[in-house]
Amino acid sequence: MGILLAGTLLHQVLTMFALVAVGYLMARFGKLAGEGSKALGNVLLYLSLPCVIIRGFQVERTPENLYHLLLSALLAALILALSILISRGLARGDAIFSFAAAFGNPGFFGIPLLTACFRESSVFYIAAFLALLNLCQWTYGVSLLVGGKVRVTLKQVLTAPFMVAIVIGLFFFLTGLPVPALLNQCMGYMAGLNTPLAMFTIGIYLTKVDFFRMFRRAELYLISAVRLLLVPLAAILLLTLVPHCPVEMRYAILIASACPVGSNIAVYADLHNRDYPYSVQAVIISTLLSVVTIPLVVLLASQLWGL
Repeated sequence: MGILLAGTLLHQVLTMFALVAVGYLMARFGKLAGEGSKALGNVLLYLSLPCVIIRGFQVERTPENLYHLLLSALLAALILALSILISRGLARGDAIFSFAAAFGNPGFFGIPLLTACFRESSVFYIAAFLALLNLCQWTYGVSLLVGGKVRVTLKQVLTAPFMVAIVIGLFFFLTGLPVPALLNQCMGYMAGLNTPLAMFTIGIYLTKVDFFRMFRRAELYLISAVRLLLVPLAAILLLTLVPHCPVEMRYAILIASACPVGSNIAVYADLHNRDYPYSVQAVIISTLLSVVTIPLVVLLASQLWGL
């Protein structure tokens, strides 16, 4: 069964790379302007990903599911803390390295893998992971890039798109109220944009890099090794030690932990005038290598957990 799961993941990752190729060709032939990546990013950030998160909370409110939500939040916090410590320890003062190795791309990359292998409701298990990861990027991650502390108000946190989606999702989960059918259908359509638009954005990034130089930068492979191997292995160890953790939750959090470098680093690097090409190259190299690493990591975990 573990081989079957790894095979499903490999198929899904290859499908996502086909979408990257479409985005690349569209940009290369002038059908998607370079500025289009920002427009697509806004659609993803403010519409598609929030809809995916809200729909992930559409599970029955039971004591068991409430326990699962709290447990997944605790595990997410521990794994993100480990990820930050590991990446910072190996970065040697390189802010882009620290940011890139610490934070993956579960919103745009992990969710499609989860829904391909499990039920759509499996997103529920990484809702807290998404919220905490975005919060860490917005605070700790940005502080790395600007070289100092970042002041974030409660209002800024509560009005962030991912947090609004978490609050709305929690409301429907805790109250047990159904989402109106028309609204739910619209959210389904918008959630369906998540994967293709995210992959198109990476395709646009590909048109902006020097391939020859990118493949020769040793630090990119070290970033990828931390992000794709060291952090997931630490996550496997932690998840194996936790009792009473559903197998599906284990896999969901592991896949979220094993995702390639998050594309948000390119956005933040561009915004704060840091090494934008370096950040884009880290996204691309780690995404290419994830074709091999994610199925292998999941296959390893299946030997311990079964399915």
